[in-house]
Amino acid sequence: MSTTAPVAERPTPETTKKPKRQTSFNEGTGRLAALLLSPTMIVLILVVGLPILAALRESLYTSGQQIDESGFIVQGSKFVGLDNYTAIFSGETGTRFWNAFYNTTFFTVACVVLETVLGVMMALVMHKAFRGRGIVRASILVPWAIPTVVSALLWKWIFQADGIANEMLGTQILWSTEGWQSVLSVIVADTWKTAPFIGLLVLAGLQTIPTDVYEAAKVDGASVWQTFTRITMPLVKPALLVAVLFRILDTLRIFDLPFVLVGPNKESVETLSILAYLEANQTRYGPAAAYATLLFIYVAVVAYVFVKLLGADVFGDAIQRKTKKNGRNGRGRGKQTDPGAPVAGLTAGGGLGGE
Repeated sequence: MSTTAPVAERPTPETTKKPKRQTSFNEGTGRLAALLLSPTMIVLILVVGLPILAALRESLYTSGQQIDESGFIVQGSKFVGLDNYTAIFSGETGTRFWNAFYNTTFFTVACVVLETVLGVMMALVMHKAFRGRGIVRASILVPWAIPTVVSALLWKWIFQADGIANEMLGTQILWSTEGWQSVLSVIVADTWKTAPFIGLLVLAGLQTIPTDVYEAAKVDGASVWQTFTRITMPLVKPALLVAVLFRILDTLRIFDLPFVLVGPNKESVETLSILAYLEANQTRYGPAAAYATLLFIYVAVVAYVFVKLLGADVFGDAIQRKTKKNGRNGRGRGKQTDPGAPVAGLTAGGGLGGE
């Protein structure tokens, strides 16, 4: 009786198919990202985009009661083109505008510099491990949590003629009058209010620095100043630049603090935002919109220059570009790294250099 060898089964089409190519993580994510971000973009267009366009349109008109060519009083809006902008830079209005422009720039530079120095110091204190660190962190962040108007009222009471500031200094300075004292009061109040914000962001950057880096620096004999300038500041620079950028953009639009603390129609503390508000309060909506548009352009230019010159990676684009560049360079060389090969810079004994 003969036996036959078993015949191998014919491969089915399912088994002969080539394995599917694994798609990379980035493929197909653009459409999903656009879909997920579309609600946010719609809200931004409605809340930010449309008001900007409306203000730009309003700046080309003048409203209120006017006298036409026939001598009759007419009510309504009239298209005047760029007349509102040209009027800003001429005569008494031009003097007032440049004074407000100087005050806005001076407050931005002075406040941001002081807030950056104090914020970094606060972050270093909050980063240290000591007993009661939680209480210290909470007390430092309290000023930032207070609304700006409430903070302005608080400092207004402090800077009253019979307030605690004059009592501690032993003087009778009228802080809310024209002069250097009103400028100083605004700087002190704004620094106290928002320095913790920079400290909070810098603290977040400090907590991402590995402790091994500091241990290696200590072994190498680095001093405290060298550790701060060569390790801490370079590694915390991205978070610090973003914090400074946010504070610059916020201080350029400063309004409520000097308005409540010192008051309106004070030449020494009048900013572009206050100037636009006062024009709108007098129902001169065209000039007010022109002031607001110029302020918007000023803020946009400062933000662009800051990002381009100092390299503030606000949206993480630099990291993404660096990753793509490294990936292209790796594919272009066409070389694969041997897992068993020694790492460059390390000898067979595991030491650094050639020893």
